[in-house]
Amino acid sequence: MSSRYIVVEEVANPSSDYFVLPYLQAQGATVERYRFSELPDPARLHGANVLFVRYIPAVWRELIATHHNRLAGVWLFMDDDLFSWRSFAGMPLRYQWKLWRLSRRHRSWLRAIDAKLAVSTPYLQARYASWNPHLLTPEVPAALTPLLKRGDSPVEKSEQVTLFYHGSASHGADIKWLQPVIAEVLSADKRIVFEVIGNGSVNRLFRGLPRVHVLHPMKWPAYQSLLHRPGRTIGLAPLLDSRFNRARAHTKFLDITLAGAVGIYAEGEVYGKVVCHQKNGLLLPMDQNRWVESILQLAADEPTRAQMLGEARQCL
Repeated sequence: MSSRYIVVEEVANPSSDYFVLPYLQAQGATVERYRFSELPDPARLHGANVLFVRYIPAVWRELIATHHNRLAGVWLFMDDDLFSWRSFAGMPLRYQWKLWRLSRRHRSWLRAIDAKLAVSTPYLQARYASWNPHLLTPEVPAALTPLLKRGDSPVEKSEQVTLFYHGSASHGADIKWLQPVIAEVLSADKRIVFEVIGNGSVNRLFRGLPRVHVLHPMKWPAYQSLLHRPGRTIGLAPLLDSRFNRARAHTKFLDITLAGAVGIYAEGEVYGKVVCHQKNGLLLPMDQNRWVESILQLAADEPTRAQMLGEARQCL
């Protein structure tokens, strides 16, 4: 098998940094990274594997169709169920269109050229078993490993406690589920502030609640810089039961731990394999009252937070 890979990605992104690049580096592969609009000299394709991260732009499909016989292979990495239209039902139409245009409509073409599949979760591995997919597990990017060794100052009871949820447009239902939880928590403990990433609809959802900071959606490099800024206390990772969420990986465990915070996670297959309840985080059923109670208890217990954060860092 060729040890040279051409990685094609829309922009720098967590899918590449958490999954694809650590996997290829572990294989001792030589990696060249290209954006959608960057096409290599066709001579560079000879003997190389082309690996698409989530999406397949039309210009790259045309390039491969012309020079397929030069390649060692073609790969697609998926960390969502990109081939299932039902998984994205109810999401913003613009997002659905992007997934159809750059992922789902290429499924038959990938089959026709005997492309290989790499996936992020056992759920996707089982769902696409006929492809014999490779399972990739998330790892902390080298650029973020210093965060595991930093000594964040513990937050005392008299100081601010920053609660946060960092999701994307695909997490709309989970964010709506959180709103009444956050409202009750903020009402019960005046030390707590809430930070969430979202667009105008998220801003409207939390409008009127005190001490809520809505951050504009950002690119992956900007988010990495955000993780370097200390001060976050408790990270939230709710997960409603849906076809889309069943395919998720536990990358929020990495994000929360790298942010220097302790996580509260939804019970189930996604987080249950990495989070041990009350040891390196909390695992809770999707019961809003339980989440309110646990957030308030954890916010008031700095020694327990410090102990669980230490355990979580040992897992990365």
